[in-house]
Amino acid sequence: MSFQMRDGVLHAEDVPLPVIADAAGTPAYVYSASAVRTAARRFVEALAPIARKQLLYAVKANPHPAILQTLAGFGFGADIVSGGELQAARAGGIAPADIVYSGVGKTRDEMAAALDAGIGRFNIEHEREGEVLSALACAHGVRATALLRVNPLVDAQSHAKISTALTDSKFGIPYPKAVLMYRRLAALSGLNLEGVAVHIGSQITDLAPLQAAYRRIGTLVAALRAEGHRLSHVDLGGGLGVSYRAGEPGADIAAYGAMVGRETQGWDVSLLFEPGRFLVAQAGVLLTRVLWVKPAQPHPFVIVDAAMNDLARPALYDAWHEFVAVRPRGSERFVANVVGPVCESGDRFAHARAVDRVEEGDLAVLATAGAYGAAMASTYNARALVPEVWVDGDGFDIVSDRVPAARIRPQRLPHWMDAQGLRAAVGR
Repeated sequence: MSFQMRDGVLHAEDVPLPVIADAAGTPAYVYSASAVRTAARRFVEALAPIARKQLLYAVKANPHPAILQTLAGFGFGADIVSGGELQAARAGGIAPADIVYSGVGKTRDEMAAALDAGIGRFNIEHEREGEVLSALACAHGVRATALLRVNPLVDAQSHAKISTALTDSKFGIPYPKAVLMYRRLAALSGLNLEGVAVHIGSQITDLAPLQAAYRRIGTLVAALRAEGHRLSHVDLGGGLGVSYRAGEPGADIAAYGAMVGRETQGWDVSLLFEPGRFLVAQAGVLLTRVLWVKPAQPHPFVIVDAAMNDLARPALYDAWHEFVAVRPRGSERFVANVVGPVCESGDRFAHARAVDRVEEGDLAVLATAGAYGAAMASTYNARALVPEVWVDGDGFDIVSDRVPAARIRPQRLPHWMDAQGLRAAVGR
């Protein structure tokens, strides 16, 4: 276990969390290098029987270079969805050839930069994008290697806001239109269309939706080959879920690997995989300090110094993160609302939940926060971005500083609104 109690104190690997709080302050994200390595090893081992494959880390889950470099050591490339993530992947040591550019809203400048960088391939989301990419590639004197993202119209059975293959999804080409769209895009002179891609959503713990999607993709592969198209690659996406609540299982990675082997037998392609959350979610916690315990009916409010701008998932999705005291008072528990200081009623981490009893000044963590935590943070209420701490064994380092909002986006008055001008305007 990367986060565990020792002598009544929660540790990150071999480092007591109060030591990290003293060094970095709170709130702060704390990551376990061992947990990242363990998850990466599990994924690699589960997919080992697949002879032809490429593993790609979904950078959106957490773009920190320490994570990217660690995963690169296990052979992971990068799945990116923006020009900024292209820069993050390169800074994290990922070779351009091992980068796949997904996402529904690529700009012309971003596509041009990716072509200049020599990335491995693009996942095309719609026809006009393919036409623009082809024209850009021709202008750059290259052919853009690409896959066509297909929406198989399969419900991922997870939260609606993280499902990407419903009938009203903005992602991909609807399955019934895929053959015609592939035919048109394959004829463009600037594209080297070499297969299809699919991704039905995130936090998937039941493998049945993935299996259904893959079967549809298998049928599509056969139909495209029957038309004479030569397909060499299929991107199976990511989306495998993890356990956020004690006692609830995450995705069975060994069963997933076996299912992929069965469903793709005979496809004769190289398979691409894009795990994100699975690799990093359980490797991180958000360390926070209790500011106040406010009496209320029917339940008191535990007000902590972390907020929805630091960890947005509960406000966005009603997502569950365990709230755990760093120095628990034995088995003492109470029912409370755990909230942050941001001026929104939605700034809430737990509602009427039985949690470890805490008091003013106590440290606690919001667990399983390594994915879509710091990556989704903002400076709402002019709050600072919190530091990130990397722990490996008995050593730790602050690998991202606490950054005040004013440093992230410096603001200034219009040039005509100097102090004298403002005084004159008030006087009119």
